[in-house]
Amino acid sequence: MNRFSSLGLHRKELRAWAMYDWANSAFITSVITVFYPVYFAQTAAKGLEPATVTGRYAMATTIALAAIALISPFLGLLADRYAIRKRMLAIFLTLGVGCTAGLALVGPGDWMAGLVLFGLANMGASGSFVFYDSLLPHVAKPEEIDKVSSAGYAAGYFGGGTLLAINVAWVLQPEFFGMGTAENAMRWSFASVALWWACFSIPLFRHVAEPPANSSEDTGVGVFAGLLQTMKELRRYDQAFLMLLAFLIYNDGIGTIIRMTSVYGTEIGIGMSTLISAILVVQFLGIPCTFAFAALASRIGAKMTIAITIVIYMVITVLAYRMTTSAEFWTVALLVACAQGGCQALSRSLFASMIPEVRSSEFFAFFAVAEKFAGVLGTGLFAVLVTYTGSGRTAVLSLVVFFLVGGFLLSRVSVEKGRRQALGQRDSLMPSED
Repeated sequence: MNRFSSLGLHRKELRAWAMYDWANSAFITSVITVFYPVYFAQTAAKGLEPATVTGRYAMATTIALAAIALISPFLGLLADRYAIRKRMLAIFLTLGVGCTAGLALVGPGDWMAGLVLFGLANMGASGSFVFYDSLLPHVAKPEEIDKVSSAGYAAGYFGGGTLLAINVAWVLQPEFFGMGTAENAMRWSFASVALWWACFSIPLFRHVAEPPANSSEDTGVGVFAGLLQTMKELRRYDQAFLMLLAFLIYNDGIGTIIRMTSVYGTEIGIGMSTLISAILVVQFLGIPCTFAFAALASRIGAKMTIAITIVIYMVITVLAYRMTTSAEFWTVALLVACAQGGCQALSRSLFASMIPEVRSSEFFAFFAVAEKFAGVLGTGLFAVLVTYTGSGRTAVLSLVVFFLVGGFLLSRVSVEKGRRQALGQRDSLMPSED
C-alpha cells in the first residue's frame, strides 16, 4: 500500500479512476499514433493516390474531433443534471471499443469502412474522457488533485507503452508469433487494444461512485437553455475561464507537435525504426517525468510548473526547426517526454481546482473542447506555411507563438481567486500560487 501512497493513489477509488488512463491510452498509442495510419495507407486505402489517402484520413479525424467537441458541452450538462456521468462514459467506451475491434475486420480497399470506424472510435475515446476527467474533483480531495491527475497520466504512459511494445513485437516478428504477416499482426493489435481498453476500464465502474446530481439546477429549464446558461456561468468563474483559454492555445501547440512529429520526421529523413523507438521511449520516460513535475508542483505550485513545461516546449520548437539527424530527433523526443505528461496533467488538475464540483461535467466538457481542438489551429497554420514555403521547418518554428501567447495568458491567472470562486466565494485555505 505504501507504494500506492507515494504515487498519490492510496485509496481504492483513486486507483480505479487512474486505471482508465491505463486502459484508454492503448488506443492513443497503438492505433492513432503508430499502426492505424500505416495500415490505412497500405491496406485499407490500397490503390488510392497518396495525397488522396492523406486528405481523407485527415478529414475523417477532423470531423470526428469537431463533432465530439461540439456535443461535449451539451452531454456534460446532461451528465451533471441527471447524475449519469458513469453511464455516459460507458456509452462512449462501448462505442470506442466496438469500433476499434471493427478495425481488425477492415480489409484491402475498405477505405470507407476504415474511415467510419476510425472516426467513431476517436469519438468514443474522446467522449469518454469528458466524463472521466469530470470525475477527478469528486474522487480526489483538493490537496490531492495535482498528484492524482499526474498519476493518471503516468498510468496512461505505462499502460499505452506496455501494449504498444507488445504490438511492435508482433508487427516486427509476425511469423514468430504465428500471425503470418505484418498486416495480420496490425489487425491483431487493433483487437488487442479493444480487449485491453474494455478489461482495464472495469475497476472504474466497480469502485468509483457516481457523483450526485446538480440539485441547484432548475430541471424545468430546457437543456439547450441550460447549455447557454452554462456558458454564461463559466464566464463568471473568470479565472477558470482564463485558464481554459490559455490551455486552448498552448495545448494547440502541443497537439500539433504530437500530430505532425511522424510526418515532419519523415520529411527530413528520420527512419521509421527511429520514429517508433522514440515513441516507445517517450511513453516510458514520461512516467517518472510526470511524477517529477507533480512533486515540483507541490513545492512551487501547478501554475509555475506548467510555465516551466511551456518554456521547454519553446526550446523543443527551436531544436525541431534546426534538427537534421537522428541524434537531434532523439533529443527533441526526450524533451517531449520530459514536459508532455506534466503539462497536461497539471493543466487538468489546475482547471479542476477552479471549478465547482457539482458542475464538473459541464465545465470539463468545455475543457474537452479545448483538448479536442488541440492541433487544429496549429496544423492549419502548419499546412499554410508548408504550402507557401515548401518545407516544414518554418511551420515548426511558428508553433513557438502558441506557447508564447498561452504562457502569457497563464501568467494572468490568479489561482487563489479561482479556487475561492469554485468554493462559492468562501475563503480558501489553500496556499497562493499567484
